[in-house]
Amino acid sequence: MADEDSTSLFGEIRRLARTSGAVGGIAARVAGAKVFGIRTDRAAHAEDLRTILGGLKGPLMKVAQFLSTVPDALPAEYAEELAQLQANAPAMGWNFVRRRMAAELGPDWERKFASFSREASAAASLGQVHRAVLPDGTEVACKLQYPDMASTVEADLRQLKLAMAVYHRMDNAIQHEEIYKELTARLREELDYTREAAQMRLYGIMLADQPDVHVPVPIEGYCTKRLLTMTWLEGRPLMQRLAEDPPAAERNAVASALFRAWYVPFYRYGVIHGDPHLGNYQVRPDGSVNLLDFGAIRVFAPRFVRGVIDLFEAVRDGDHAKAHRAYATWGFSDLSDEKMAVLNEWARFLYEPLTQDRVRPIQESYDPQFGREVAERVHAGLQRTGGVKPPREFVLMDRSAIGLGGVFVRLRAELNWFRLFRDLVEGFEEAALAARQAEALARAGVPAAG
Repeated sequence: MADEDSTSLFGEIRRLARTSGAVGGIAARVAGAKVFGIRTDRAAHAEDLRTILGGLKGPLMKVAQFLSTVPDALPAEYAEELAQLQANAPAMGWNFVRRRMAAELGPDWERKFASFSREASAAASLGQVHRAVLPDGTEVACKLQYPDMASTVEADLRQLKLAMAVYHRMDNAIQHEEIYKELTARLREELDYTREAAQMRLYGIMLADQPDVHVPVPIEGYCTKRLLTMTWLEGRPLMQRLAEDPPAAERNAVASALFRAWYVPFYRYGVIHGDPHLGNYQVRPDGSVNLLDFGAIRVFAPRFVRGVIDLFEAVRDGDHAKAHRAYATWGFSDLSDEKMAVLNEWARFLYEPLTQDRVRPIQESYDPQFGREVAERVHAGLQRTGGVKPPREFVLMDRSAIGLGGVFVRLRAELNWFRLFRDLVEGFEEAALAARQAEALARAGVPAAG
């Protein structure tokens, strides 16, 4: 009997049939408006696209969430609609669960648990989670990958390439080649739950001295490429807690914990969690947070982290030459003075909270359109100056900064961001980071990046 999850031509064709007509049709209408002057309703097309993607399990939905937070990767109407996508795909039934568990742990898999919930406790784009108890009483979460995900990924990546190519013909401010390569590599890695288990161990190592951040522990002997079993963490979804309007002290405690959850790994180990989606963290009663989902992880060379700090210092000091070196370190090329000025406007928007030694919100205006207004000016400037080709390594870092900043805005957090940042980067040395990184990756067993 053939493996139900093999990357089959038929699996890709099925996926293409479900999405190509919709994506291609919407793209053609938008292109018609651009090339031939045909009047179309882009907002309505964007809503159509969200409806189509929201009904699918798989990475196309995840990519849509991703692109909705990358400034100008998509038209504003598309970004606004796709930002509403949530990782809440309908769960697969018990027959699927029994087959999947038997395939991963053997026909007697139920004997390996004291109890196993038939109902999924959470469902996401690539898999669903079931609560269970091990024979020794340990409560665990079992994440099972949906069937046929390998072919789903390949079909979705073909659609993504088509959509990005069509949009690039309309708008060349940002060249997408490296963005696509990065998304492709990370999405294919997310299919391997043994890799995710190693990355979970890595985060447990890197955040071991952060008492307000909790990371689940993968269970040895219960993890395979399509099954990830980890300790169960008690907590409530962040959005659920925010709906109750918690006090400022709690909101600030959560923001501070999230800042360290993302940036202790980056500035001390050169590692970023590339998916700051609201579903990836929970709040505990004491204001500490649970960090979840370790599929989209990027490891950086120490010089790249050095470039991030150099650009901060360049923005703070108005040092044009240092800013140019930072961009070059990351892999930006063909930077005229005019193009540099445009990029620096975006850098000032990101770094401004870190340059002021005072308690303040992450952005002075709580207007959700404020960031988009800056992005639109930067976008217009990039169009005027011939466009830019972001390097691969830049993609997840920028995604994390924007996504996490959006969470801080939702939290209405007011902290001294300057001191949080300074405590992480003071005395930074590339050699020390390289040594810590190598040791942590080896201890966690993280394989080389694709």
